[in-house]
This record gives sequence, structure tokens and C-alpha cells, in this order.
Amino acid sequence: MARLILILAIGLAAWIIYQRIKAMPPAQRKPAYLKLAIGLLVVTVVIGVVTGRMHWLGAAITGLLVGAIRLLPVLAQLFPIFQQIRRQSGGTGGASRSQVETAILKMELDHETGDLRGQVLAGEFEGRSLDSLGESDLDSLLAYCRGQDLDSARLLESYLQRRFGADWGGDYTPPTDGGSDMSTAEALAILGLEEGADKKAIVAAHRKLMQKLHPDRGGNDYLAAKLNQAKDTLLG
Repeated sequence: MARLILILAIGLAAWIIYQRIKAMPPAQRKPAYLKLAIGLLVVTVVIGVVTGRMHWLGAAITGLLVGAIRLLPVLAQLFPIFQQIRRQSGGTGGASRSQVETAILKMELDHETGDLRGQVLAGEFEGRSLDSLGESDLDSLLAYCRGQDLDSARLLESYLQRRFGADWGGDYTPPTDGGSDMSTAEALAILGLEEGADKKAIVAAHRKLMQKLHPDRGGNDYLAAKLNQAKDTLLG
């Protein structure tokens, strides 16, 4: 009876977590599903060991596999050969991160996870990461951006939409008129490419990022427009 109650409790917890993941922006769901799967695997192994249904050696091997999966991003940073493999598998021939910078914000997109992280470059919160700011601080920062630089405001709104999903109900800043010309260096940074990238790499990087940042996939019009402008700049 106790075992049945434990199984039902685990199942209920997994279902609640699954429903919360479904409500996340699309780009954040894949890593969340992976964490849920790893968590369920660990729980299954622990129960198997405690009840005597799994040998300790099998549990140790499972733990090593889970640890290896969690350490892959770290290994990719420490060993250049892993970075090369990730570039080739990604098809972009460039870095695994894209950058968009405005007068007030610097934003980075992780190509693998779709996570959007940013840093404040000016104003009251200069030097702070966006992840370290609470909702009230972010509201103040947004008001400051709207008063100083509309591109920064729209970039921050992109972050807020991805961080809070449907819970963020703020108003969007109207598009700027045309925007400034984009340099080659900026275009390469946005697409996460290196100098000398060919047409095939540019098109592949643009397509991959649009799948993560398109308005229908948790992005917004501002980010999609930046990607299109970067591609047009590099392709001339």
C-alpha cells in the first residue's frame, strides 16, 4: 500500500511539473523536459536500490551517465574539440552564442538551450545581470529604456517575454523608424558567426535562430527583425 501511494505521489508531482513546462515559452521547454526526465530517472534508480530491485553497480553507472549529461556544456567550454564538434553538428560554422547590443543592454542567446541572458550597460542598474533583477527592478529599467533608447526597450521586452512567458502582460514599445545601419561585426555577432562565414553558413545560422526567436516560437518581432537585418547585411 505504501509503495502504491509513493508511486501515485511521484506521478502526480511529475504531471504538475509537466503542466508547468507546457506553459513555458517554446524555447525553454526542451531543457526543462530533459531535466524532468533526468529527475524521474534518478528517482527510479533510488527506489530500485532501496527496495533491492537494482544492484548498486547499476545505480552507480546511471549516476555517472546523468552526471555526464549535465557536464556536457562545461566540457564543451573546457575542451576545444567539443566546441568544434558542436559547431559542425549545428551547421553554423560559428560560435554557440549570439549577441545583440544596444545603448543600454547587451543580450546573449544560447543556441543550444535558447536561453536569453542580458547585462545592463547604463543607468541605475549598470553592471547588473538581468537575471539578478526582480520584477520591480525590471519595470524600472524598462521605464528608463523607454525614456532613453527605444531599441533597448524592445530588447528588454524580448527578455521579459521569454523569462515570464504569459505572466508578463506589459505593453510593447512601438517599432523605431527604420533603425540604424548594421555593421558586419554586429551582424556576425547576432548570428553567432565568425569572420569569413560563407553564404551557406549564414543562411543556416539565420534559419536555426529564427526557429528559436520567431514570434510563434516564444520570440518577438524585434528579435526576428534583427536576425533578418543581420542576414541581409552579410549577404549584401
